[in-house]
Amino acid sequence: MPTYRIAEAAQLLGVSDDTVRRWIDAGRLPAAHSAGRQVISGADLAAHAQALADGPDREATRADAVSARNRFDGLVTRVTKDRVMAQVELICGRYRVVSLMSAEAADELGLEPGVRAIASVKSTSVVVERL
Repeated sequence: MPTYRIAEAAQLLGVSDDTVRRWIDAGRLPAAHSAGRQVISGADLAAHAQALADGPDREATRADAVSARNRFDGLVTRVTKDRVMAQVELICGRYRVVSLMSAEAADELGLEPGVRAIASVKSTSVVVERL
């Protein structure tokens, strides 16, 4: 499972490093120490991102300035697959982006909660690329 430094987590969530540190200090976001630095597991970050997206009082973030026709750097929070198709959900800053793709493509990209990915949005298509 991937881990993320505070600055990386802040970028993915569209908040400041200080906000992530406050969440850690308040016990809202679990963190561990690795090589002398605080890190957050991808699964914990995905769960926190999902909770933020589901919350009624979401804060405005830097992601507000991103055009819908751009690429969104985000974190995979959920992958639901059957034999043929996969639904992949990402949290990109304060935005939740959902893509439908083949289950084979999701497997090839190694998409699972906690993995960083890019959602490329154009018209009604969402293309997910692994970072």
